[in-house]
This record gives sequence, structure tokens and C-alpha cells, in this order.
Amino acid sequence: MQTDWEQIADWTVAYDNRAAIPNHEEVFYGWGRDAASFRESHAPREIAYGSGEREKMHLFLPEGSVKGLSVFIHGGWWCYFGREYFSHLAAGALARGWAVAMPSYTLCPDINIGGIVKQMVRAVEVAHDAMTDGPMVIVGHSAGGHLATMMGTKETNVMDAASQRIKRIVSISGVADLRPLLQLEMNEMLKIDEAEARTSSPLFLEPRNDFDYIAWAGADETVEFRRQTALLATVWGAQVSTRRIEAKGKHHLDVIDPLTDPDSELTRLITLG
Repeated sequence: MQTDWEQIADWTVAYDNRAAIPNHEEVFYGWGRDAASFRESHAPREIAYGSGEREKMHLFLPEGSVKGLSVFIHGGWWCYFGREYFSHLAAGALARGWAVAMPSYTLCPDINIGGIVKQMVRAVEVAHDAMTDGPMVIVGHSAGGHLATMMGTKETNVMDAASQRIKRIVSISGVADLRPLLQLEMNEMLKIDEAEARTSSPLFLEPRNDFDYIAWAGADETVEFRRQTALLATVWGAQVSTRRIEAKGKHHLDVIDPLTDPDSELTRLITLG
């Protein structure tokens, strides 16, 4: 495991994945295109988990019996995107017999991060009620990795019946410590203060002891995202089983691509295979 991290001289650069990935607009377009195409052949159920306009999820069901439920929480700095961009990422888990729930959430600045966490608690609980077969795995990418991780903390208070089904949490390029974001221009939208930087950072919270934790990142991501992803694999390791994995040749945006492949290591991890 890497222990010596580069000194961060410019925090904006450290978190600017768009600048680090010149073809990011093509990637975003591809997400929307591939997701729409996938829904044409795999029509999801749409389920409301709250009264808000974005408090809805897509539930994709596999053919035959259901082995378990994966809840995928999208990224986008808590400010961008929605479930409609990521439908194709359900392909790998569906092929392995797992149902996949994909919630949207209200975006900053119309809500704060603590509010999004509460929405995701409701989404997980509603997904649990909608699909009761098998274990549950929570997976998220980037900001979604942060939100997925929050579902494993004692302080978040996911209801017992749902939390007891959660056997694994997979944070893909997630953020465990929100404090560095206080220095970024994007905080004009996030509106994080010192108090929320602690109450909404998994780094400062207690994990339950009934799941294992996978910290997954691309080996070609910025040093800061690799450091953030590694944090809880170290800090939580004394309380829950943790693993840290860096995917060779993957950056912050294409690191989720293996979820389309039922035989990829990432898909096997989120389906307990």
C-alpha cells in the first residue's frame, strides 16, 4: 500500500477531474447515450422514495430469480447528473442475477450534502422494501462513493431491516474527508461549513461492524482522489474488513466502465461473487 503522498500545492487542481481528463465531455455524452440505449431493451420500474421531483429511482430486474440487490449511487460532485446517465452500468450485475436500484437525488445548491445523505437513507430503505430477495450491496462513484459509504455509518441510522441486509459497501473514487472541499470554488454550490465537513465525512464517523468495505480507485486518478479513496481502507480497517484496490489504466471517469461487464472484478465484487 502506498504511504507517501505528494504534497498538494494546488487544491483546485487536485480535485479538477475535468482538467485531468481532456475528453470528459465525450465521456459524459457517452454515458447519456449508452444509458438511454440500455433502457430501450431493459425498461426499469420507476419508484418514488420521497415527494421531491428528483426523489425517484430506477429498479432494474434480472431474468429469473433474484440473487440480491445492488444500489448504485451516482456521482457528479453532488451537483450534477442523475439516474438517467448510468442505466447501462446495471448490465453486469443484472447478468449475474442481481437487481439494481439507481436513485437520483436533489442536487446542490438546492440542498446541502447532509440533506442528500438523508435522501439516500430513504432510497436505500425503499429499495429494500421493493426488492426483498437476497443480500444488499451499496456501491457509489465519486460523490456517490461518499454517499454509499455514509450508508455504513452508525450515525446515518439506516433502519435495521435494511442495514442488516447490507453485506458490502463499494466506494469507487469516493471522498471520505470533506474538509479539503472548503477551499474550493465549487463550495459556492456545496456550501459546506466546518461543522458539516465533520458530520458528513465518513472519516469521522463510526462504521457498523456487519459489512465489509471495498475502496476502489483508478491508478491513473489524481493523487488526491487516490489518497481519499485509501483513507477509510486504513482508518476503518480496525473495525471492519476492508480492501483497497487500484485499477490499472483507469482514470476518474472510466473507472466505472467495468460495471457493464459481468465478468469484471468490480462486478464480481458488487455481486459478492
